[in-house]
Amino acid sequence: MKRIMSLCVIAATVAFSAPQTVIAGDAAAGKEKASLCMTCHGVNGISTTPLVPNLAGQKEAYIVKALTDFRDGKRDSAIMRSMAANLSDDDIANLAAFFSSLSPK
Repeated sequence: MKRIMSLCVIAATVAFSAPQTVIAGDAAAGKEKASLCMTCHGVNGISTTPLVPNLAGQKEAYIVKALTDFRDGKRDSAIMRSMAANLSDDDIANLAAFFSSLSPK
């Protein structure tokens, strides 16, 4: 019985300490907001320059994390920090939903 209780405590600890899942944004709203992003990252999320990453097909959680980190100064890029500076959490979720929905091909 003690072993079962211990396993339950461990399982509960793991479950409650797991990272939060990203709440899906609205891809249509993200598309409306993405015009500035498209200048560098391409109309279909495929960059036309090798120094700028493609966003099409990236995982939604990755885009949310990257944009949040740029906005909050946890990730270094003067250009991206200025681009993300005024984005709300909803804006970020919507952009992530939009770009993750695009085909990477």
